[in-house]
Amino acid sequence: MKKKILLAKPLARTRLHEEIVGIIQRQIINGTINPGSKLPPEREMAENFNVNRATVREALRKLENLDLIEIRHGDGLYVKNYLESGNFDLIKAALSSDSREKILYNILETRRHVVPQIAYLAAQRRTEKDLAELEDVISGNNMKMLERDIRVHQLIARASQNLVCTITLNFFNRIFHEYGHLYFDEEKNIQRSAIFHREIYEALRDQKPQDAYRIMLDVLVYAEQAVIANIDKLVKRS
Repeated sequence: MKKKILLAKPLARTRLHEEIVGIIQRQIINGTINPGSKLPPEREMAENFNVNRATVREALRKLENLDLIEIRHGDGLYVKNYLESGNFDLIKAALSSDSREKILYNILETRRHVVPQIAYLAAQRRTEKDLAELEDVISGNNMKMLERDIRVHQLIARASQNLVCTITLNFFNRIFHEYGHLYFDEEKNIQRSAIFHREIYEALRDQKPQDAYRIMLDVLVYAEQAVIANIDKLVKRS
């Protein structure tokens, strides 16, 4: 049975395929469209969204790349179970859904468990070049604290000499770049990060992995609590 796609409002006339992707992915993630559902055919979707079929086709390719749908040639379009097929790109896309706050909480929780281990490896494996680059960033005054903090985390991940760790940290940083204001808009948090930068540098310099793990965990727990508190304030105001 084909699943109807709900169109809440007329589409804007720019980047139409991205708007279509957003509408469908939100309905999949929110459970309005269930795994295994068959979507309307391309022609019907074009009429529903009031766009041409090329625009729909482009949106469907993006949804397929996100592992949200399966295009079965000669059969139709089927919704996949994103809990079994989803990837990092889908998590970022999910931040535009109605479950944005929950996704942010999930990201913070995961970061708290993963990133301290990256710091642990970095303290064991860092090179003199890694250390020099980290010191330059920490000692410099040419970056805002958000940008500096992101760069510090990038260098720590790179010092781990683990490609998966580095790419995972890049994902966290992209999210944090967008939502970092929830933390760095407060002066006390800027000061806390400055302390963290010096402490984590010293742990890597002295090659003390357990200290690096603890220092990273402490600041992530602090940041997580601060961000959640600010999210809760925003939700109450809305």
